[in-house]
Amino acid sequence: MSKSRGERTYIGRSEVVRVPNAKIALSTASVYPERTPDAFELAARLGYDGVEIMVGQDPVSQDVDVLQRLRDHYELPILAIHAPCLLVTQRVWGKDPWLKLQKAQAAAERLGAGTVVVHPPFRWQRDYARDFEIGLARMRDETDVVFAVENMFPLRARGNEVVPYSPDWNPLDYDFPHVTLDLSHTAVSGSDAMEMATKLGDRLAHLHLADGVGTTNKDEHLVPGRGNQPCAPMLERLANAGYGGLIVLEINTRRAATRSERIDDLAEALAFARLNFAASSARK
Repeated sequence: MSKSRGERTYIGRSEVVRVPNAKIALSTASVYPERTPDAFELAARLGYDGVEIMVGQDPVSQDVDVLQRLRDHYELPILAIHAPCLLVTQRVWGKDPWLKLQKAQAAAERLGAGTVVVHPPFRWQRDYARDFEIGLARMRDETDVVFAVENMFPLRARGNEVVPYSPDWNPLDYDFPHVTLDLSHTAVSGSDAMEMATKLGDRLAHLHLADGVGTTNKDEHLVPGRGNQPCAPMLERLANAGYGGLIVLEINTRRAATRSERIDDLAEALAFARLNFAASSARK
């Protein structure tokens, strides 16, 4: 094995395999209904490079002091903060959406996380939605933390499509310099994930790696390889492009019958990411 330009390089008989140094993290949401401390334990045990904190109903996910102690105890970096943007977290860190982002920024700065993941505003958050692009730009000028706006999905009922987000569920055509691409969400929206990645180019700063089969209105977050999304081709493409952002496994293990089954799912997801995040070229 040799190293060059920040990549791990493995030389076999017929080809050179380059593994960029982008880190692979575990979203704390992936262990639900277990709690945030359990996510640190399992991520450390299985060999993840760090964690993304999903700020939610779990009080530990909201407490920067406790998160700092967990980080230090497990010697596992906190690489990203997912701001509380879900319907079920509307009251977490207050009701003001800008205050939520400010708290997420402050948490990221204190914990050493480089990225805050944020969803587009809900349509009923009119003031927030109206100033979203301008407000994010203002916040970017005040910090080195990256705000990566995530692709969401429309809802469908009786042949009609309802978009609960403003300016849209898809950040592709808006002036966001950093975007999170979620492959479970591309399944729900029926989007071409590879085409989205191409159009985003260097704006693709953060990947939520999960799978889905496109069930109407169902955000599945399957283990990569268990759905129909191009998880493996996406990882290979990013590796070939020298991707330096984060790869975050954000999978749903709620149906695991036992903790052992949950651990197996988390291990399989990490193995899938490590195996496929490689750029290979035939030796001449």
